[in-house]
Amino acid sequence: MIKHFLYSCFVLCLFSCAAQHTYATPPASGNEVPAGRIVKVSTAAQLKKALSTARPGDDIQMEDGNYSGKFKIPPYTSGTSKNPIMLSGSEKAILDAGDITTGYVLSLESDYWHLKGFTLTNGLKGLMADSASNNIIDGIYVHDVGEEGIHLRKFSSNNIIRNVRVENTGLKTPDYGEGIYIGSAKSNWKKYTNNMPDKCDNNIVENCHLGPNITAECIDIKEGTTGGIIRNNVFDAKGISGENAADSWIDVKGNKYLIENNTGENTANDVFKDGYQVHVAIDGWGNDNVFKNNVSNVNGPGYGFNIQLKGSNGTTKGNIVYNNNKVTGAEKGISNIELTKE
Repeated sequence: MIKHFLYSCFVLCLFSCAAQHTYATPPASGNEVPAGRIVKVSTAAQLKKALSTARPGDDIQMEDGNYSGKFKIPPYTSGTSKNPIMLSGSEKAILDAGDITTGYVLSLESDYWHLKGFTLTNGLKGLMADSASNNIIDGIYVHDVGEEGIHLRKFSSNNIIRNVRVENTGLKTPDYGEGIYIGSAKSNWKKYTNNMPDKCDNNIVENCHLGPNITAECIDIKEGTTGGIIRNNVFDAKGISGENAADSWIDVKGNKYLIENNTGENTANDVFKDGYQVHVAIDGWGNDNVFKNNVSNVNGPGYGFNIQLKGSNGTTKGNIVYNNNKVTGAEKGISNIELTKE
């Protein structure tokens, strides 16, 4: 009897194990993401469809030509770290929104996209990135827009903007005509981030040419953002308007930015004041930024580096200007704070 009972238990165990094995999760090789598709487009309708149906690993290739309209990369089309989505074209592949008074030429609301080579023009803003992280914006040309050229907003972090050209911004509203705008002003946090700081953190801007005819700063770094890198860029002050206190290549209100190896030129702008400025828009911000090895031809009445020490909103601290920065034409000198030896 006992032997029969033990045998029955053994048989039941075998069937149970077999059943479990039958319905087990397939091996990892069965879960691999399939290779992406090559999607060639030549019309605006084809492009809009490709953007709205993209999946990880896709390579969307634009033929040369004019793509009329406003375009959107929606949040449900994100790539992955191993399988980003490529959208590419030559500078002759032109996304043209047709109206500098309203809308974005290209709206990016997804992660892990690689945008390369094409042109954006004739929108209120060129490229607007909302809640978009881990993207690469490489070699695009943005020109003739009503306000900003490129704007990273709503927690857009860990993006790389490189080899980009931006010209002729602020055609509708000069005081909103930044070349590249990182984050949001505190006055807009209620609208965009539920009253939280717009943490557009760890973004990199490198090897870009910003200007001429950018009506606000070439780069505006807002309070609430942290840890970005601005390096190896060329800034042209021609066209900076002075409106809304736009009188420098870069205005830094964030924390812990590294700004290095950039070249700034001012040859024809009499409203231009300082090369680089740091401001405290909110207490606790405008701190611990580092400026090193920049070349600045200021030709203005201010400093190469003007660090606001105290203001009605608080006091800045921890900002460093290294002595390897080279400044010419700044009437007040290299910096209003003591230089740090490299």
